[in-house]
Amino acid sequence: MDRARRLIITLIVATIVLASVAAYVTPLSAGAGNTTKTAAVTSPTARAGNASTAAVKTTPIVGAGVWHIQTVDSAGDAIYTSLQLTTAGWPAISYWNMNNGTLKYAYKDATGWHTETVDSSSGVPSYGTFGTSLALTSTNWPAISYYDVLNQDLKYAYKDASGWHIQTVDSSGDVGLDTSLRLTPTGWPAISYAGNGALKYAYKDAGGWHIQTVDSTGGAMTSLQLTPTGWPAISYGGWTGTNWDLKYTYKDASGWHNQVVESYSNSNVGYYTSLQLTTAGWPAISYHNETNSSTWPWAYDLKYTYKDAGGWHNQVVDSTHEAGSPTTSLQLTTAGWPAISYFDVTIGALKYAYKDASGWHNQVADSLSYGYGSNCGEYSSLQLTSAGWPAISYYGSGPLKYAYKSAS
Repeated sequence: MDRARRLIITLIVATIVLASVAAYVTPLSAGAGNTTKTAAVTSPTARAGNASTAAVKTTPIVGAGVWHIQTVDSAGDAIYTSLQLTTAGWPAISYWNMNNGTLKYAYKDATGWHTETVDSSSGVPSYGTFGTSLALTSTNWPAISYYDVLNQDLKYAYKDASGWHIQTVDSSGDVGLDTSLRLTPTGWPAISYAGNGALKYAYKDAGGWHIQTVDSTGGAMTSLQLTPTGWPAISYGGWTGTNWDLKYTYKDASGWHNQVVESYSNSNVGYYTSLQLTTAGWPAISYHNETNSSTWPWAYDLKYTYKDAGGWHNQVVDSTHEAGSPTTSLQLTTAGWPAISYFDVTIGALKYAYKDASGWHNQVADSLSYGYGSNCGEYSSLQLTSAGWPAISYYGSGPLKYAYKSAS
């Protein structure tokens, strides 16, 4: 997808979000869920965490090794990818085929890659939709949240033995952009998203879907995580009226608590956020920062922030021009070290950054020969295997591609 088209899509998103700047139990299984509600009954660690544990710990992520690149689906431009790994380590990906406006799902098994059309009635060819988010149940059935651009609705699709099932979650105005899906320990879905100029949150239980407005001042580019007891935490870009701030919110028994993490006057931070929670409950966020964009070529930074007892700590991961646009994807190792997949516009490449005791390390995972102007690496989604190796789905400047790293 060329740079002009990506700019058009970005402008459409911004227009929709800004056009109209103006509820709580543990959410449903991928399908119907367990009718026994599991309400969050303990204090959420997403708020502060254990004061003795910081987001960055001691054991480094796997850094050495060899990247392996696979083409998953070459039938059209595959954007807004979302990757999960099954319990056996096989990759599964939701994505949007921009050429024909269809929501698709791909998975791999011992026989190879398989692709399926999930919804062919919600997209617009040449633009598709704005975001897909994939989760897998404990038995590896897929569930996807996404934006129906034709009807401007938030939708949710899940698969079981009888096939795919599609539900409209929220249809009150223009809602459903920038969705992020998680499943609770009992399998109920929970979704953060942008709608009517606000940050919103939806969850399902035995009584159906429940919709909450989290931040009415504006919210976009959301990323959702749930604590082990089901409390939601969300990173997002918050609109101030003149610029975007990086914001973070969490919920506990007293309600939602919204925080500004990073803000600059007349500059944009908080683009393309990706949230993880440490084992102690501290939030960690990767994001795209435009505070250094006064001259061409624009010097956008990929950044990382984490919180501990001392507050928020912001770090520059990659200061290459336009690093981290569009989308960043964050994971934490079992020891708490951060790893991020992202796109580097300057060289037109998929990149991967990880941190260890010596600092940040940036690698090119995939690139095309013509460099700048290539879109190889946009819309990436990162997962880590049980051994700490990275696996990434992404837009390969046309096809859906998948990269993974191993010792050889």
